[in-house]
Formats: sequence, structure tokens, C-alpha cells
Amino acid sequence: MGGELLPPGEAGPDDVVLAWEGADVVAVRLPQLAESLDHILTALERREGRPLAELDRKAKQQIVRTLEARGAFAVRHGVETVAGALGVSRFTIYNYLNREKGR
Repeated sequence: MGGELLPPGEAGPDDVVLAWEGADVVAVRLPQLAESLDHILTALERREGRPLAELDRKAKQQIVRTLEARGAFAVRHGVETVAGALGVSRFTIYNYLNREKGR
């Protein structure tokens, strides 16, 4: 995901400090997840060779499965962002997600 390692003393409030045997060892600064989602969508679009909104339903469902596996829907406004990129409604994204959970 493109995290950055920092000395524990330089950790900010959003960084994750990792400890080993009770001592802080390193801090990890993760990129803003919303920015990561945009990068993931761009990479998927590049892989598909066309805008995601132009894909057929089956391909869009596969994209949603891929994004769910990457945690895209844990990001604030993730569903809305993905829906916009795929050219579908939020309701459609939730239907795709629920369909996967039913399998």
C-alpha cells in the first residue's frame, strides 16, 4: 500500500507504532486510503484498457470483488467513489457485495 517506516518518536496521531517485547521499534505511516483507492481504480482501468464504466456487468462485479478484497469499501465514501468510477449507483455496488456474501 505504499507505507513509510519512521522512527517511533516521529510518529503522528494517524501512524501505527509497532512494538517488540514491550519497546516501540518502528512507526508505519500509511498513505491516505482515499488516495490509494483512486490509484487502485486507475490501475484497474489501465489493466482493462478502457474506462471502468464501459465494462459489462460481469466485469464490473469482478472489479467489485477485487476492490472488496483490497479493503476499498472500508474507506470513507469508498462505495460512492467506486460507484462513480463504474458508472453505477451505490445500490448496485451494495447488490454486488451482497451477492458475493450469499455465495
